[in-house]
Amino acid sequence: QEKTKKQLLSILITGRHAVLVGPPGVGKTTLAKNVAKLLPEIEVYDCSYHCSIDNPLCPQCLSGKSSRKKIKGEERFVRIQGSPDLTVEDLLGDIDPVKALAYGPLAIESFTPGKIFKANNGLLFFDEINRCPEKLQNALLQVLQEGYATIGSYDVNFPTSFIFIATMNPEDFAGTERLSEVLLDRFDVVNVIYPETVAIEMEIIAEHGKKIKNILFPHDLLEHVLEFIHGLRVSTKLERSPSVRASLGLYERAQSFAMLNKRKTVQFDDVREAMISVLSHRMTLKPSVKYVMSPEAFLRQEFQQFTKEKELGQFP
Repeated sequence: QEKTKKQLLSILITGRHAVLVGPPGVGKTTLAKNVAKLLPEIEVYDCSYHCSIDNPLCPQCLSGKSSRKKIKGEERFVRIQGSPDLTVEDLLGDIDPVKALAYGPLAIESFTPGKIFKANNGLLFFDEINRCPEKLQNALLQVLQEGYATIGSYDVNFPTSFIFIATMNPEDFAGTERLSEVLLDRFDVVNVIYPETVAIEMEIIAEHGKKIKNILFPHDLLEHVLEFIHGLRVSTKLERSPSVRASLGLYERAQSFAMLNKRKTVQFDDVREAMISVLSHRMTLKPSVKYVMSPEAFLRQEFQQFTKEKELGQFP
């Protein structure tokens, strides 16, 4: 993902907002988390806004009642998970009725900040932004465009002092909403793709795949399995291809089948037993194909052809 990382770095240098676009399981979230890890340790006030020492914003810090603390980059990572039931209050905040009784319903002290405010001086990561409703998109637009949020009768003047990285799946994925053009205009788009080579994907599996004790997955066999998955990704018969999570799943499930089959080394039969369960629901056949055969039949056919070409034995 060298091109992807370079694109994102150029966006961060200019202080612009980024949206990472790509299918599930290609490392969009991992990329954003790694950006947070690169942030230096800073000293802030110990409040819900993470007010900076030089520029306190909230009533607690302005009154001098806050203590100080140091936070590392990964602690400055605030995640919002996009979903149809996400509310504006989740994003921006709401009035605490207990505090309202003490300070009054219109007092700023009665306001409980949402995640946007908690991301102050950090990184706000909005995962699957195109799954949130239009009303929430509008609330986000105001913050990104004008630098403050309006909460009911409140005008909470708050500078958007955070890095903003969002992700979205392609629009043809189920459960996605169309982002408004005015909101999308606030972002620079970075396309995240599948691992370019089998060797790179093998490195990912070596780092992130779970290893079952005393079970060996031969290097050559794993390489063939990943070659098969890479072949599916370029197939003209698929609308949607298996992700890296599918590769990880097949790697782990094949090991578990080897253990259940009382073997210490993974064989092709173990891969075969796991393949349908791991891959069939992670891909979508094109209409011209799915009316002729099921995903399960397609996988069996493709795997049989692959093993024949590689002279790996017939697929039962």
